[in-house]
Amino acid sequence: MPIQSDLNIDVAKFKPEAVLQSTTDFNNAVIRMMEGAPRWYEVKTGIPQSSGNKILIGVKVGAAKYREMRRNGETPFPKPTYLESGINITIPSREPGRDIPCRMFMPEKGEAKGIYMHTHGGGWVLQSEKDQDPLLKATADGANVAVISIGYRLAPEDPFPRGIEDCFDAAEYLVDHAVAKFGAPLKFMGGESAGGHLTLLTVFHLLETRPNFHLSGLLLNCGVYDMSFLPTTRHFPKDLILTPDIMDHYIQAFLPGMSLEGRKSPCVSPYYKDLTGLELPSALFICGTEDCLLDDTMAMSIKWQMTGAETIVKIWSGYPHAFMVFPPQKLPGVSEVRQVMNEYLLERL
Repeated sequence: MPIQSDLNIDVAKFKPEAVLQSTTDFNNAVIRMMEGAPRWYEVKTGIPQSSGNKILIGVKVGAAKYREMRRNGETPFPKPTYLESGINITIPSREPGRDIPCRMFMPEKGEAKGIYMHTHGGGWVLQSEKDQDPLLKATADGANVAVISIGYRLAPEDPFPRGIEDCFDAAEYLVDHAVAKFGAPLKFMGGESAGGHLTLLTVFHLLETRPNFHLSGLLLNCGVYDMSFLPTTRHFPKDLILTPDIMDHYIQAFLPGMSLEGRKSPCVSPYYKDLTGLELPSALFICGTEDCLLDDTMAMSIKWQMTGAETIVKIWSGYPHAFMVFPPQKLPGVSEVRQVMNEYLLERL
């Protein structure tokens, strides 16, 4: 009898022929949109297709200005949609007098059966707790949970570890006070891209500071878990949403002056955490094959599974980085992946 592998992967997911033409068309449109478009760290001559505003050559706008440009629809990506059902709240931080801004969505029908703490992406530099309203509302309504997105401090104004400390503070507050404050316990945590990274660091923190608390599950969407960069991050060939150059600038802003060895510290890179003996929660890892962080999902999910914790990995053929945050009408498959996320939460409530 032939030797059987102890690990089994559906290799068909990674083959070019598995990619739908509609997905390829979407990716090509994004690549064209990004050609010559401004980066947050340097703006070049051009007129973004989503805006008629002229941009001057070589003007360094910086992170703060670029965040404003994104809010105004002056970058290649769609202007954020803000929903009236979103509720702005705050959570106390460890610093007296400073609160952490958060955005909350309650399920449209029925009472919330648990709380999902969401940590947004944006390379630790861009976006905010208010920029994913449609996704957060879809999660709240589809999974009967209250979704609370954390407005952690951003680099370069507030580099490591300040943003992470905000996530720690918010998580501890929800563990201790969620039932009294919001009528339901903290059950889930998760996020996209940098949000996946911050989620895992926060989970490891709670294992130390709240050892008797147990999460029901994690939503880990296309996260970055090795800040020293795995091969797909270093060598991704396409200018498709997230690139090696963009990642380099994110790291420089978030971890200024940190050595390569420092970036491999477990308190910085979740991949290097010793998971031996830890009682880890269930985790759903999601990533597309046209994502420069694909290796992070594959490597981290295998480590997670090796501990005996429930580990579910869903790979989407041809899909780009953070595809679940795009409007469903723009990219076929977004509705399906959101349904998978909601089913995962519902099954563990």
